[in-house]
Amino acid sequence: MRYPCLLAAVGLLGELYRGGRRKLAGRVPTVFLRRAWRSRVRAGPDGLDPRAYEVAVIVHLRDRLRAGDVWVEGSRAYRRFEDYLLPPATFAALRAEGRLGLAWPDAAEAWLGARGAALGEKLKDALAAAAAGRLVDASLTEAGLKVAPIRRAQRDRARALSRRLYALVPRVRITDLLAEVNGWTGFAGRFTHFRTGEADAELPALMGAILADATNLGLDRMAESSRGLTIHQLNLVIDRYVRPETYAAALAAVVDAQHAQPFAAVWGPGSTSSSDGQFFPAGGRGEAMSDYNARQGSEPGSVFYGFISDRFASYYSRVIAAAAGEAPYVLDGLMHHESAVEIHEHATDTAGAVESIFALAHAFGYRFAPRIRDLGERKLYVADRAMAEGLPEAVFGGVINRAAVEEHWPEVLRLAASIRAGTVPPSVILKKLAAFPRQNALHRALREMGRLERAIFTCDWLLDPELRRRSNGSLDKGESRHALARAVFFHRLGELRDRTAEDMAHRASGLNLVVNAIVLWNTTYLARAVAYVRGQGVALTDEELSHVAPVRWDHIALTGDYLWSDVQTPRERFRPLRTGRFRPEAFRASSAA
Repeated sequence: MRYPCLLAAVGLLGELYRGGRRKLAGRVPTVFLRRAWRSRVRAGPDGLDPRAYEVAVIVHLRDRLRAGDVWVEGSRAYRRFEDYLLPPATFAALRAEGRLGLAWPDAAEAWLGARGAALGEKLKDALAAAAAGRLVDASLTEAGLKVAPIRRAQRDRARALSRRLYALVPRVRITDLLAEVNGWTGFAGRFTHFRTGEADAELPALMGAILADATNLGLDRMAESSRGLTIHQLNLVIDRYVRPETYAAALAAVVDAQHAQPFAAVWGPGSTSSSDGQFFPAGGRGEAMSDYNARQGSEPGSVFYGFISDRFASYYSRVIAAAAGEAPYVLDGLMHHESAVEIHEHATDTAGAVESIFALAHAFGYRFAPRIRDLGERKLYVADRAMAEGLPEAVFGGVINRAAVEEHWPEVLRLAASIRAGTVPPSVILKKLAAFPRQNALHRALREMGRLERAIFTCDWLLDPELRRRSNGSLDKGESRHALARAVFFHRLGELRDRTAEDMAHRASGLNLVVNAIVLWNTTYLARAVAYVRGQGVALTDEELSHVAPVRWDHIALTGDYLWSDVQTPRERFRPLRTGRFRPEAFRASSAA
């Protein structure tokens, strides 16, 4: 009854607008209003405040459109909720054949039993370890749960080793770096003509367009700063070859090449990653494009939300509104990147640690290991009351609503299977679910499942200090990547000045591609520098080298005139290392320290 009343209220407002009237006559639909709005709407001098009613109707219509409960026929952005999911017949057939592709069992009782048993065992282990004082840098007492910050030892030694190794790495212009990386990977060949599919773009113009996006220089100023390039050539390349799908294909080529480097294994197995947002302020003509938001204060802008592997490969990025939550986008990068990177464990900061992500990450076979800032203030929910025995009251949050999970299990399976099948991006459906959670039974079921998964994760976090170090290390790698991205994206004061979402997406994609090219180039020449140092009798362990990140840029000329004359002639050999001032005793001294 609520939605017809809401639509009737919208129709009533339409009649007021068309008639030029300002007063509401007689009774008006109010059953759809929430309690707080009803009191405000009825606070007018005549018993009804027309302005408050108008705002209330528009706000409720916005919420229902976002949730998919009210839809616009023919719209892509505001379809009905059912249209985002697998058709019931298709889902039933896949379920009957056991081809949903989920890590969940077919029955809710089986899932509750398995995850409840896993939580029960982990709780026993955590309580026993806490009682015996065997928790490392953590405690679980009547006062609550506490986890000490990770101690960052050897930072000075790592910086010294990094500085000495990069002193051997050759200096290079950013244009020559891109040409060299293209010679190794052929990423420019992934930019195909939108009509013919041929990779026949003029290479200097293509490289110039990519660098114009990455450095935030823009096409006009790139043409002015490049010898032999015209604005017409750059616009032609952008119109015919540069699209989100070609950027994604080129990125995959560079990421796969970096992950395949033997030296990259010193940073990790390549199966863990993290994601985080990087804020870029809006300036100039683009100010009106971005929302003001609480997280970044009064400064308007947008966020480039990026995913980075433990080997420093930034394998996915996208633009999101600065005021938007990051959590709905966590699964997008894990499930829709085009590289060969296979991620098994993923970390985020507190912004990504919501119950629905805990639940769905397990469904798709990912271990979700976020670094939660206020973990000690989060309550633990258990599968049944017996599990809470011995659990401090300050930590115990209650028993999950098993009935909500059991009743809506088929819908939960259908939602997860739809995401797995690619009928809907995870961020789209998760934002729909979160738009009006109080009335969304499916959202409540995911929340209860996520509470159980988060309790299991919390026990793992307490018992496994290596998990904590791994998660923190992944997020620290993301921060170092942000520093490199900020250095590359330096033109126009690092401000976004684009009017369209397409232009901002190009900026984010170009930046990510160039950052990955730098990471690959650094990885390649660091490997050669390490081989040279070891050849001089200096012992460098992989553990020491794991702290040397391939994200430094002081040896790369990012500014000045851009020369594209050599991009079509691949180098036949590697650049020579800068060994003239090499001193083995300096490496030995830092290693011995």
